[in-house]
Amino acid sequence: VSTSHLQLAAFALGTVGWILCTVSMGIVEWRVWHVDNTTVISSGIAWVGIWKVCFITYLHVSPGYKEQFCHKFSGYDSSIPHEIYAAQGLLLIAMCMGLLGLTATIFALRNVCMGITYKTLITRFFLVGGFFYILAGLCVLIPVSWNFYSVTHNQSIAFPPSYYMPSSPAAQEAGAAIPIGIVAVILLLLSGTFCLSYRFPVTANTITE
Repeated sequence: VSTSHLQLAAFALGTVGWILCTVSMGIVEWRVWHVDNTTVISSGIAWVGIWKVCFITYLHVSPGYKEQFCHKFSGYDSSIPHEIYAAQGLLLIAMCMGLLGLTATIFALRNVCMGITYKTLITRFFLVGGFFYILAGLCVLIPVSWNFYSVTHNQSIAFPPSYYMPSSPAAQEAGAAIPIGIVAVILLLLSGTFCLSYRFPVTANTITE
């Protein structure tokens, strides 16, 4: 147990990183658009996420929505940029990979804490867990970097008329999902590094199989 402190830290960091990955995937604030025309977008601010676009309005633009209007991205719309659809798929993969990494780490730590000295088994599960953590971190890094690049270059999106969104904003900035995603990447990559650094202590009672 005394030799697996880093791996215990990896489990804690990986858990937080996986939660933050899930949070960033669920919230809509990936890009914050500032628009000049406030006829429909009353607050002058719209939020572009990877699943939907939302803004505050005081017009009854859709049944059931009097103040906040949200339009979900349906199917594959060629007008929606590739980085949004890439983020959908990669973050789902990251969530699954992170969960597998947590499962492998839990199994290895369970054996360590119970004094089960199967060297190969424990080492392999830590290695598998580290691999999944790093893969999850990379799957989060790609969409976060790609969308941040689009924000810094103020790239436009040709939304269909039903979205009630302009094709380009007056200005845009990174929403809360991007820094949350960056923290998730750091934690997941650290977790993977810690798991991969595990070295089983060699003793007279070590079982290699």
